[in-house]
Amino acid sequence: MKFSLFLHMERYDATISHRQLFEELLQLCDLAEQGGLHKVWIGEHHAMEFTISPNPIALLSAIAERTTKLRLGAGTFVAPFWHPIRLAGEAAMLDVISNGRAEIGLARGAYQFEFDRLLGGESANAGGKYLREMVPLIRQLWEGDVAHDGEIWQFPVSTSVPKPVQQPAPTIWIAARDPDSHNFAVANGCSVMVTPLFKGDSEVEDLTRKFDEACAANPSVARPQLMVLQHAHVHAGADDWHRAADGISYFYRAFGTWAGNRTPPVNGFHHDVPPLDVDKFPDLAPDAIRRNMMIGRPNEIIGRLKRYEAIGVDEYSIWVDNSLTFEEKRDSIRLFIDHVAPAFA
Repeated sequence: MKFSLFLHMERYDATISHRQLFEELLQLCDLAEQGGLHKVWIGEHHAMEFTISPNPIALLSAIAERTTKLRLGAGTFVAPFWHPIRLAGEAAMLDVISNGRAEIGLARGAYQFEFDRLLGGESANAGGKYLREMVPLIRQLWEGDVAHDGEIWQFPVSTSVPKPVQQPAPTIWIAARDPDSHNFAVANGCSVMVTPLFKGDSEVEDLTRKFDEACAANPSVARPQLMVLQHAHVHAGADDWHRAADGISYFYRAFGTWAGNRTPPVNGFHHDVPPLDVDKFPDLAPDAIRRNMMIGRPNEIIGRLKRYEAIGVDEYSIWVDNSLTFEEKRDSIRLFIDHVAPAFA
C-alpha cells in the first residue's frame, strides 16, 4: 500500500496571511518528498477560506518545481466548473511541468454554495452529468483531434495542447461513493478515490465492497487502483489523541456549515460554526472521532492500515485538513514517515 497527503491551505483566522499558509503547505510537501511518500493531492474549491485552492494546478506546479519524485494529484477538478478543452490542456501542462508526475482526479462537485456562485445556482446533484460527459473527452483530447456534440459541450475539431508526457495518458481518478459512480469509474478505466468521512472501518469496508463489485461487473477492464482518503493523526503519548480528535471534530462542524449553505459567509469566513452537540451529532464526539478516524500511536495505526491493505486498498491518503496547527500537522506526518510507513516498505 502506498501513502499520500491530501492537503490545502485552510484558514480560520484572518490574522494569518495566505503567504504564510502557502509556505507551510510547501514545507509539508517537502517533508513528504524527503520522507518517501508517494504523492500529494490538492483539490479545487472557490470563495472559501476553509479550503483554499481555486485551481490545484497553481499549487501543484509550485510543488513540482521543488520536488523530483513526489507524484502530483489534482484531487479533484470539479467537472461542472471546467470546459473539456481547457481542462485537458491545463492538466497536460501540469504533466509537462512535472515531467510526467501528474495524476488527474475528477468529481461532480459537492458544495451547493459553489454551484450557486459558479454555475448560476444549478443543483449540485446535477454535477454527475458533467462528469460523465467530461471523462471520455479528456482522454480523446489528449490523444488527438476530436469534435464533440454533447448534451453540455459542443465544439468543432480540437485537441489538447500541450499533450501529456505520460503515455498513453496520466491516470484519471474519480471520486465515488454510490455503486453507480464506482461502476462508471471502473467501466471507463479510471481509478477510484473514496472517503468514509467521519465514519469508521465498516464504512471503508462497504466502499471497498462497492469497488470490488464494480470490478466484477466489468471483467474486460484491468483492475484500476483504489484509494482511501481519511483523516489521520499519529501521536506519541498515550493521551495525545485529545487534541487531534477535537481538531477534526471542529473541521467537520465547519464542513457542515459550508455544506448546509444556510447563511452567506463574510469575506470568505463562516463565523457561525456550531459548538459540539453530542446528542445531535454523536459521530463528532471526541471519543467517536478517535475510534473512527485513523488516530493513534504508530503501532495502532499500523494494525488498522494492515487491515485496509488486506481488503484491497492500494493507496491510503492522509487528509491533512483538520484545523490543527502547522506544527501539529508536521509532527504527525514525521511520526507517520518514521514509524508507520516502514512497516509497508
